[in-house]
Amino acid sequence: MHNTSAMPSTPRLLTLARDLRRRKARERADLFLVEGVRAVEELLASPLSVRGALVGPQLAGTPRGAALHAALEARGIEVATVGARELTGAADTDTPQGIVAIADVPERGWDDVHPTAGSLRILLLDGVQDPGNVGTTVRTALAFGIHATVAMPGTVDLWNAKVVRSAMGALFDYPAFADTWEAFDAASARHGLTVWGADVEGEPIDRCVIPARVALIVGNEGSGLSAPARARAERIVSLPIARVESLNVAVAAGVLLYALQRAAPRTTDT
Repeated sequence: MHNTSAMPSTPRLLTLARDLRRRKARERADLFLVEGVRAVEELLASPLSVRGALVGPQLAGTPRGAALHAALEARGIEVATVGARELTGAADTDTPQGIVAIADVPERGWDDVHPTAGSLRILLLDGVQDPGNVGTTVRTALAFGIHATVAMPGTVDLWNAKVVRSAMGALFDYPAFADTWEAFDAASARHGLTVWGADVEGEPIDRCVIPARVALIVGNEGSGLSAPARARAERIVSLPIARVESLNVAVAAGVLLYALQRAAPRTTDT
């Protein structure tokens, strides 16, 4: 359950923001940080609840920044004005853009996943640890119409500040959530999913007939698919690449997801 208590006063708001840089603190409070003008603009346009914001002196330096500050106050969101050094201490980047917001982590799960016209595409992140790769992959999954992205055990926290920043707003209104393998097994059976894994030694995906309901697992940047992932994969697929051993996981996932998207209107359940 989310912490529904009132947001703290300015000094404690700053302390909270600093604390939320740690995963355990985010999980305990069900809150996360959003940094930067564009990201906070997208946050305000999303269904998520914004609990407060730290504003540095640089925000007022542009009309866009001033308008964002005014929008926060117009919605009754607590805004704490802090010095540049204090803001840097709360932000994840070395040169923050003048604003760090605090928002509720949304409660999401398989009940938020809905097939379209009989088609269902799920992306599973299996121990993917680089925040930039995870954020980019979530944004790519949203762009290619993937119905949900699920972070399996060993994957970096979806609400890590670098993940949020790399996703560029994609996390705010899209079914991306963490899960266990056991819960996935139940959901997979309920939705009739065929489970595929991605690996460089697999069958080229362009030679495969893609099922209408499929979950694709992409693995860790260095070690690939985990044992639990391989145990569940009914087929191992790959990209038909030449002259290089492998691709960055976010790049590879993007190409694979594009293949799933292209196949979706023409496939039938297998």
